[in-house]
Amino acid sequence: MYSLIRRFLFLFDAEKIHVFSLKALSFVSSIGLLRFFVEKRVDSPVTVMGITFPNAVGLAAGLDKDARHIDALAQCGFGFIEVGTVTPLAQPGNDRPRLFRLPADNAIINRMGFNNAGVEALVNNVKASNKNCVLGINIGKNKDTPLENAVDDYLACMRQVYRYADYITINISSPNTPGLRDLQHGEGLSSLLTQLKNMQAELKQQYQRYVPLAVKIAPDLEDDEIQDIAKRLLSADIDAVIATNTTNSRPASLKCVETASETGGLSGAPVFEQSTHVLKQLVAALEDKLPVIAAGGITSAKDAQEKIDAGASLVQVYTGFIYAGPQLINDCAMALKNR
Repeated sequence: MYSLIRRFLFLFDAEKIHVFSLKALSFVSSIGLLRFFVEKRVDSPVTVMGITFPNAVGLAAGLDKDARHIDALAQCGFGFIEVGTVTPLAQPGNDRPRLFRLPADNAIINRMGFNNAGVEALVNNVKASNKNCVLGINIGKNKDTPLENAVDDYLACMRQVYRYADYITINISSPNTPGLRDLQHGEGLSSLLTQLKNMQAELKQQYQRYVPLAVKIAPDLEDDEIQDIAKRLLSADIDAVIATNTTNSRPASLKCVETASETGGLSGAPVFEQSTHVLKQLVAALEDKLPVIAAGGITSAKDAQEKIDAGASLVQVYTGFIYAGPQLINDCAMALKNR
């Protein structure tokens, strides 16, 4: 059924139908009908970062930027949902069009640019939800904030979301905010992480609750850069790392050549190998001292299993969910249940 629905949806503008589809999903959920179209969430608990996840398959950030659709998405079988990326202030993001499908490649290119309604709006949406899921909140910086002041934006978001999140993701790897990926390197990364951990300690004391911090990195990293990032994550006592975000590269195997020329981050099947390479290098560098959440190119249960075999503790999907629908979540969760 989903393949027929997708064929219809793909007739329309990618961003407009994305918004429409999420609203429709929430509506069907609100009237109690969604349960007839999706399978019950697979029960296969796994504990990572001190959190018990119902299963190991999560939704990556970017699909529900403002946390408007948590309840509906939770019904689709995810073991956890990550909302955002959210910034301190609302911002429109980059000019449209900024979302492009590559159907023959099972891929998407986006240059959204952290479009969101701001952290206050996201918090209000989370408070209004049933939150029947493990919830990650992904935070970033506003486009107009100078890179040297980026930490102020992350700290401002942390203060707002801390009490409502099960874990918080620090997004320093989106290719669509100028200069953001520079935060992944050197002493700038160490300084950022130290200040975030200090804030985490303050908020833990304030709320009497420890909320883990994960850092999301790019797939466009050399092996020596991965080694350096791993050392700095361990030194800062970060709780987890997500590997990886979208890629700026364009594999030669892409079939939708014209669309592939669009600028932005590429996600979906073509990024699988590159992302998995980073995952393997990262796992080796971390020496089992830090859990890794794998994202990037998961379009089948086999892909999810390969990420786990490469050392990941959890997996996240995004583009695969758009192309395959909720069945992908069930298939992946069932495969990992039997690992």
